[in-house]
Amino acid sequence: MKLIIEDKIFEQYPEVILGVAVLHNIDNKGNHPEVADLLRSAEKSALENMGNIPIVEQPFIIPWREAYRKFGAKPKDYPSSIENLLRRTFKGEQVRHINKLVDIYNVISLKYLVPVGGEDLAKIEGNVLLTFAGDNETPVVLLGEQEARPPYPNEVIYKDNQGTICRRWNWKEVDRTKLTEQTVNAFIVIEGLPPIDREKIQKAVTELVELIKKYCGGEIQTAILDKSNPQVKLL
Repeated sequence: MKLIIEDKIFEQYPEVILGVAVLHNIDNKGNHPEVADLLRSAEKSALENMGNIPIVEQPFIIPWREAYRKFGAKPKDYPSSIENLLRRTFKGEQVRHINKLVDIYNVISLKYLVPVGGEDLAKIEGNVLLTFAGDNETPVVLLGEQEARPPYPNEVIYKDNQGTICRRWNWKEVDRTKLTEQTVNAFIVIEGLPPIDREKIQKAVTELVELIKKYCGGEIQTAILDKSNPQVKLL
């Protein structure tokens, strides 16, 4: 089982870079007050880093909005996951507790201003591809929704043998592969487009691993994926 960035993604987005952490034998049960404190601190840090510049004009948000437009998604209606987090934070909403892993990756997302997501490896079938949706993708139920709907053709998606895992690149994940307190094996992906570079992605991965080891334990392998190294073993 591998995570693979398909060549056609690099044709449209040649400088995309992914930081990947593969987790085994973790304990994701319960909550930890320190993780909640880290989230509050990350929210404050994100607001300070944005200053008085509107979210849509932030240099780390503009590339994602442009990427979404390339595959036909309106970023106003379908914001990237980091833009969505920042919108809520800017309104004064606290990022709500989901589980330790999700809380930790939200800390990293806000601190480094990058999209971050994760999936339960026990619920994955076959390889995971970052690719463009075809004409006849299987309808999927997204988090927080009831109705199954397919991605649009040419939309950037993550998918496995069973179907889409995340729609509109990092806009919204499916319910099927979500991280829960019962998750034991998982993978986390940190995504970057310029001006986010390899060094910043590596720093984000390093801190992600430190936090997961501290609060969830387990064994963790990491990789940086780009055009020269487009895949990593997950299982």
